[in-house]
Amino acid sequence: MLARRSSSKVTDVAPSHAEIASFVDAAGQLADHSGLRPWRIIEIRGDARDVLGGALAKADGAKGKDAEKFRGKAHRAPLVLAVVASFKPSHKVPRWEQEAVASGVAHGLSLLLDDEGWGVFWRTGELTRTEPVRAAHRLGKHEELLGWLYVGGLPDRGKKERPKGRIRLAEHLSSL
Repeated sequence: MLARRSSSKVTDVAPSHAEIASFVDAAGQLADHSGLRPWRIIEIRGDARDVLGGALAKADGAKGKDAEKFRGKAHRAPLVLAVVASFKPSHKVPRWEQEAVASGVAHGLSLLLDDEGWGVFWRTGELTRTEPVRAAHRLGKHEELLGWLYVGGLPDRGKKERPKGRIRLAEHLSSL
């Protein structure tokens, strides 16, 4: 985890569906109160990324060249994984906890992808939970889109990467 880095620029290669399936299977083994599995992942590849870009443009009200900007954003990686919280009725597990589980799956998935040598970066934004984006992902009544993991090959960086700044432990760890 200390070596993980977001890779906002990726190449046009991507893990296969079978590879993604194995990563999702592993990421889904996280702690999950009552075993509700309140999440799902949607693979978006090829021309399906145009549906995502079009939905983002529609949500923004963009037209013409401005709409193309959103289509370009959807094509920043050859594979986009939409992370969806699928809330289940439960008197024991509140909605926030179910969303935390879905977020945990996304984080675990990003760690697995990084560990296997794939470039991955997380994207959200003000358009994430708009109706056009919701419709494009065919979300159910009890579902919310949390964001997207953009996945592709790692480009040759040429020079050594700068080390990531470490946390100030005293600000994030305390005792009672």
